[in-house]
Amino acid sequence: MLEQGTISIHTENIFPIIKKSLYSDHQIFLRELVSNAVDAIQKLKMVARAGEYNGDISEDEIKIAIDKDNKTLSITDNGIGMTAEEVKKYINQVAFSSAEEFIHKYEGKSDQPIIGHFGLGFYSSFMVAQKVEIDTLSYKEGSQAVHWTCDGSPAFTLEESTRTTRGTTITLTLQGEEEEFLEAARIKNLVKTYCDFMPVPIKLDGEVLNKQKAAWRESPSNLTDEDYLEFYRYLYPFQEEPLLWVHLNTDYPFIINGIMYFPKMRPDVDVTKGQIKLFCNQVFVSDNCEEIIPQFLMPMRGVIDSTDIPLNVSRSALQGDRTVKRIGDYIAKKVGDRLKELYRDNREQYISAWKDLGTFVKFGVLNDDKFKKQVEDILIFRSTAKLETKPAETPTVEVQSSEGDVWQDVTSTSSNTGIPYTTLKEYLERNKERHENRVFYSTDEATQATYIQLHKNQGLEVLFMDSFIDTHFINFLEREYQDVKFTRVDSDLDNTLLDDKAGEIVDPTTNKTKSESIKELFEKALNKPKINIRTEALKSDDPQGTPPAMVLLPEILRRLREMNAMMQQQNSEFPEDHILLVNTAHPLIQNLANLSQGSIIQGDGQSPTEQLVKMICQHVYDLALMSQKGFDAEGMKSFVERSNDVLTKLTEQASK
Repeated sequence: MLEQGTISIHTENIFPIIKKSLYSDHQIFLRELVSNAVDAIQKLKMVARAGEYNGDISEDEIKIAIDKDNKTLSITDNGIGMTAEEVKKYINQVAFSSAEEFIHKYEGKSDQPIIGHFGLGFYSSFMVAQKVEIDTLSYKEGSQAVHWTCDGSPAFTLEESTRTTRGTTITLTLQGEEEEFLEAARIKNLVKTYCDFMPVPIKLDGEVLNKQKAAWRESPSNLTDEDYLEFYRYLYPFQEEPLLWVHLNTDYPFIINGIMYFPKMRPDVDVTKGQIKLFCNQVFVSDNCEEIIPQFLMPMRGVIDSTDIPLNVSRSALQGDRTVKRIGDYIAKKVGDRLKELYRDNREQYISAWKDLGTFVKFGVLNDDKFKKQVEDILIFRSTAKLETKPAETPTVEVQSSEGDVWQDVTSTSSNTGIPYTTLKEYLERNKERHENRVFYSTDEATQATYIQLHKNQGLEVLFMDSFIDTHFINFLEREYQDVKFTRVDSDLDNTLLDDKAGEIVDPTTNKTKSESIKELFEKALNKPKINIRTEALKSDDPQGTPPAMVLLPEILRRLREMNAMMQQQNSEFPEDHILLVNTAHPLIQNLANLSQGSIIQGDGQSPTEQLVKMICQHVYDLALMSQKGFDAEGMKSFVERSNDVLTKLTEQASK
């Protein structure tokens, strides 16, 4: 026996603390031991390149072996190996002191989970093992193989070994409650999770378990589009193809590699939860990077690999780390650069992806001034204008795939014809003569269809701002473009849409114009003092194609109510104070006016015709109101009953 002794300990017994403090992550022992094995192999290559070793290093491998009868799990590498002195130095002193320091620093902080647990190293094996053995032979010529044993107490033995092959074998005799690690399926799963991209073959019963090639460590010039897509499919099987990707690759002022993908957005995607996998030197660390990447990029997917991200700190400490902040800024800049490149080189592909990208980008603009400056000129909005689209230039990134590929379908030329998009600056320049510094927008194409069509008929261009983030984004745009007025299509009507009332004739019998009589008619029929009734003639070549009436809600009033509802975390109720604009040019309204003038007063003070006129006025109002708010159960019941009554009375008159 070469030596028998005790490991120097500065606590009463550190091994129970190791097992207790890190038990929730005990499976990481395999990652730590395999990582050490990879390091040993890479160190041997460095020694060989330095000319200090001339042996064969062509077949790197790490072997995992399971012995259920003896309840042992072993990890063997053919790396640099250790001498007896190196075992005493690196195992009894350095490795143990690192484990002790780790425990002292983070014991009792279970509420602040530590990213990765890197640095725990060799002694993590005692989380699952009752005994750990090291059998090793150094690459150095004439070295004696040694065998180290420790049973989880401070005592250890170090003796000569009969080993004849260079490298190291770590053998764990597992604790009774840890025998799950004697199952091949469990080991395969852990290797795939933590060690899949380690650059050395990891074998179990002769089968290579890991992929080895880390695409993010390759130069972008060496990867085809299909390589990027294949990597995405491997990381996220059974998902739709990504919209585009960003390759991160820098070694100054920090080291970071990675590939980040913009996914197709799905209703079930939680945009507040990170989807990017964190690696350190190709070793898996965590399933998300919530403290590292900017919040607005949270829905992105892919891989980030960096040795400059401090892993042995709590997640809360990460958020205040200066290097982490700079890495986040770098990632945001690379994303912005990629979007600008796509906008410049392949506008059609950019437009195709905007439905999913837009929310990312707008959220980033609202929350990151640097990112805002990068992308402010490439923010686009769907428009009602018929814009001429220029043929896209040859793209720098184009998917090469088989016929019928989902991506190819999305980016085909026919997919975007008839769906024009424009920047705000282009919109303002295009419309400066018709309505300078004014933007008409819609937040709901379906419910606001009538208002949109009115604007289109008079050549007024409308932008669609209909994503959930646009309510906040419009406020941002108004701060950026302080001279520009943003008007929702249903808040008021531009004078361009209205005919001049100046030529209206006053009826000598009533001393009122026709517009004034119609206004009085609706005020009496509705009997709702809070409704401001306006009478206007909507300009149109086809009055029948315009609405008989429209409900308008002034922009400022609507926004105040929405803001108040948001602050109180309530739904915004439709206000009783609103405008009913009655279209005096519509045939229905003109017929209604004529019908009211010809009614005959009966004994009860109201003729059947007057009753019908009143019901039609109420019905016209309800139809206009439906574009602004849904009816509750009672309101819908009244509407249906009145509809039936109106139709009954009309058919009665028609049959006379």
